[in-house]
Amino acid sequence: MIRGVAMLDGRSFRKESLANAHLLGELAELEVDSVHLQRSVTADELRAAGHVLAEWHGEGSLREALHEAGVRNIDFGRIVAIDSSWRFRDWPEAPDQIPDQALDPDYAELLSRAEETFATVEEGRDIDVRSVRELLQVLVHKVSTNSVALGQVMAMKQYENFTYCHSVNVSLLSLLLGDRLGLDETTRTDLAEAALLHDVGKMRLPVEILRKPGPLDQKEWQLIQRHPRLGAQILVGLDGLAPMTTTIALEHHMNFDGEGYPDLGPDVEPHFLSQLVAVVDTYESLTGARSYRDPAEPEKACLILARMAGEKLNPALVKAFVSAVTFFPVSSIVRTNRQEIGVVVEAFPEHPLHPRLALVDSHSGQPTGVIVDTRERGENGEYERHVTGSLGRNQLRVNLAAVLQAYSTD
Repeated sequence: MIRGVAMLDGRSFRKESLANAHLLGELAELEVDSVHLQRSVTADELRAAGHVLAEWHGEGSLREALHEAGVRNIDFGRIVAIDSSWRFRDWPEAPDQIPDQALDPDYAELLSRAEETFATVEEGRDIDVRSVRELLQVLVHKVSTNSVALGQVMAMKQYENFTYCHSVNVSLLSLLLGDRLGLDETTRTDLAEAALLHDVGKMRLPVEILRKPGPLDQKEWQLIQRHPRLGAQILVGLDGLAPMTTTIALEHHMNFDGEGYPDLGPDVEPHFLSQLVAVVDTYESLTGARSYRDPAEPEKACLILARMAGEKLNPALVKAFVSAVTFFPVSSIVRTNRQEIGVVVEAFPEHPLHPRLALVDSHSGQPTGVIVDTRERGENGEYERHVTGSLGRNQLRVNLAAVLQAYSTD
């Protein structure tokens, strides 16, 4: 039993939990959180275990009481909080704090402006709409058309993804998806603004919860679930923002199937652009580092999106997004079946598993000057190279900005 919900082998039985709320409550009072049944359990043992529980008042050992009653194939357990902080990793707080990580100047400017904008909300002041407009000019007209900057956004990240970094990345990737879908310029600009401010409500939450190195308890989770409403409240009274900005802040955690949060009532579906931001937000969260987990490689994140399609996420938008970012985005560090290490410098939607690579030395991470196209086939029609997987940035240090800049110059 986890937070009042019965689970069987990891599957939730929420409706049955509500029907048996009284039973679950009695077990909770006895500090029983789990029941373990062996295959050889008998009906007599089940009855005997019920009698033991009915008469047990928390004194002595429940296991010994069961043993004395002849119960051998039933056991009861408790969920015990443990300190696993030794597993938590202390990631850099921003990409510019990673050794050997040279940020593209446009992307660095964008992050700096976004940090200032979010800081005003954190301090309890209103958002400066003019500053947001200036930030959008940099985002839409400079960074979104910069292949080096987009490469740094789409690649697996090795830093604790703070709200302002996450929001900038979600905005850029939303623009990428909007372009793939053929949205007009006005809609794309409105989408960029909304995606940039979608998580602004988190700036009104306690920072210790946002940065907690581990799972949230029930009260903390309830606080986190307030951030869409908080964001909408912050944005709704500001003149000069696009109407969709408030809507997307409110709806970006509503699922495609109508579940999620906040609960806006029956038969309420999130707006199409809210569904779009939800897809991008999920991908960006998966590929960002957390103190309690490593970032997911882009190809794994795409597979997770595929599993969520149709239930939590709009399947058509997932398909379009995966096609836009490809399984191995620009600036991913990958290994080929020839044991070569390369940086993805160009991806092809029609060949998502076969990008163009700039090879780097497997020991120093320095570029070799060799460019290979994994789409090339031999005389027998077989691909000459296959990408076998991604490498984490902690496995090999590569100056990605320098590699991508050299390729774009060539």
